[in-house]
Amino acid sequence: MATDVHHPDSAYLSFWRERHLCTLTTPRPDGSPHVAPVGVTYDPEAGLARVICNRRSRKVANIVAAVAADPAGARVAVCQLEGRRWATLEGRAVVRTEPELIADAVERYAERYQRTPAPNPDRVLIEIRLTRAMGNT
Repeated sequence: MATDVHHPDSAYLSFWRERHLCTLTTPRPDGSPHVAPVGVTYDPEAGLARVICNRRSRKVANIVAAVAADPAGARVAVCQLEGRRWATLEGRAVVRTEPELIADAVERYAERYQRTPAPNPDRVLIEIRLTRAMGNT
């Protein structure tokens, strides 16, 4: 079922506020999908999903390669599920390295997952400008 990215219903938004492990699907250079477990935060007001991770990860390399080919961003999806409930956010991803954006993403992660990640000088932010939301919540 389609959902408005910027104005999700309360059940959809509540599901994205609960603590759930998610997956991020990125395109490999050969076009095949790479799926990795991640923590995701959803910001409907900004139309963004955020993932913090290590700059040396395969998912970051995939996004960097895709952005080199298309500066609009890598086409990605994040998904979470619990039983029959599921939610997917799709959009265009870029890798951000600005310290203030990473710090904000870490705070959002800490709020959703109820733990602050250990400091990591190699941390980057995968910022996803959302184009589609769907699910069954």
